[in-house]
Amino acid sequence: MKPEMCELITKENMPLASIQPEHPVRAVKNGEVRQHGAMEFTEAPVDLDTVRRYRLQRLREKMEKLDVAGFLLFNQINARYAVDATNMQIWCSHYETRCVFVALDGPVVLFDYANHPYLAEGIPTIDEYRVFPAFYFFKAGDRGDEFAKEFAAQIADLMKKHGGGNRRLAIDTLSHIGCDALRAQGLELVEGEQITETARAVKSKEELVLMQASMDVCEEGVRSMQDALEPGITENALWAKLHETNIRLGGEWIETRLLSSGPRTNPWFRECSMRKIEKGDMISFDTDLVGPYGYCSDISRAWVCGEKPTDEQRRLYAIAFEQIEYNISVLKAGMTFREVSEICWTIPDEYLSQRYPSLIHGVGLADEYPAIKHWFDYEKLGYDGLLEVGMVLCVESFIGVEGGREGVKLEEQVIVTETGVERQSSYPFALEML
Repeated sequence: MKPEMCELITKENMPLASIQPEHPVRAVKNGEVRQHGAMEFTEAPVDLDTVRRYRLQRLREKMEKLDVAGFLLFNQINARYAVDATNMQIWCSHYETRCVFVALDGPVVLFDYANHPYLAEGIPTIDEYRVFPAFYFFKAGDRGDEFAKEFAAQIADLMKKHGGGNRRLAIDTLSHIGCDALRAQGLELVEGEQITETARAVKSKEELVLMQASMDVCEEGVRSMQDALEPGITENALWAKLHETNIRLGGEWIETRLLSSGPRTNPWFRECSMRKIEKGDMISFDTDLVGPYGYCSDISRAWVCGEKPTDEQRRLYAIAFEQIEYNISVLKAGMTFREVSEICWTIPDEYLSQRYPSLIHGVGLADEYPAIKHWFDYEKLGYDGLLEVGMVLCVESFIGVEGGREGVKLEEQVIVTETGVERQSSYPFALEML
C-alpha cells in the first residue's frame, strides 16, 4: 500500500375514492408552510422551494427533448423528485395508488391516496390536487377496468387541454390495465425512466447541501453502530442502531438490510440476521440510507469485532481500499462511462468471480443513473454516457475469494466537480486494517 494512500483516509474530505363530478379539482394555494412530512418543524439549510423548482425544471427539459406533452410518475421516488410532497412513500410504492401528472406546458397535478390536500399545502410546484381513482385489485376488485377508464379519461382531458395536439405521454411505471386504458384514449405511451434518471443525475448546489445533511445523519448512525459493536450483539441489533439514529435525526427509511458478519460476509448480499457476532469476525455493511429531505447516503465500511485483524483480513481490506482509492482518483467530468470502465483498477483474478456488480453508480433520492460496469462486463452489460459536473457517484468494492471465509465491502460517495471529485462521505476507514 502506498503511504500517500494511507494519508488520504485521515482527512475530513475523506381509502380510496374517485373524484366526484361536482368537485373534480382542488386547487393548492401557496402558503407559508415550507416543511412537510418527516422534516416538518425543522429549519432547512437551503430554500426548499428553490430545490423544488430546479427539479421540476430538470424534468421538463428532458421531457422537451423527448417530445412528450405530459408525464405520469407512479414511482414514488420520481413523484418526490417532481413535487416533493410525500404520503406513505413505502406503502404507496407497492400499490398504484398515487401519482403525479406533469404537463410540459401546463399544470402539475398530484393524484393522491384519499383526500388529504393539506399534505400538499404550500408547495409551489403543485398546481392541482385530485384524489386517485385506484384500479389495483386490492382496492378495486372486479371494478378495476371501470376505475382505470375514469383515470385515463382525466389524463386524456389534461393532455387535450395542455398538449397542443401532442398525444405523447411518458410514463415511468404502470400496470397493463392502466396502460391499456390510456391507449384506448388515443394516447401514445413513451418510456419515461430515461427522463427521470437523466434529470435526477445532475444536482444543484442546493441539492448538494441537502445531500450533505443526509450524509451527516448517516455517519452519525454509523458511529453509533461502531460504538455498539461487541461480541454477542446480533447483526439485527447492530443494524438497528443505524435505523434509530436516522429516524431520530429526521431521516426516512433504509433501502436494504445489507449487514453481515464472519462467514456470512462472503459472498456479499446476505441480509442481516439474528446471528450473534463473534470476537474476531469481520463485519461489512452498506448503508443505503434515505435520510433527511429524502436524499440517500450510500457508503460501506468494514470492521473487525473485538480484536486485532488477522493477516488475511488485512489483506482483503487493503485490496478493497486500494480499489476504492484508485477508482476515485481517475474520475473527472467529461469522461465517458466506457473510458471510466476501461481505466479503472483491474481486479485480480482470484477476486473476479465475487466482484461487486457495478464499479460506480449514481445516487440522489435513491441509487440512480448511471451504473458503470466493470470492463470485464462492459460489452455484455454496459452502456455509455458522460460524467457531468454535479453528479454524485458511489464508488464500490467487494473483495472476497471464492470459497473464502470472509469478504470486505467498501464504498465511498463523491461529487463530480469542475476539477475532479470531492468526497461527500468522510467517515474514517479502518487504519488498523492497512
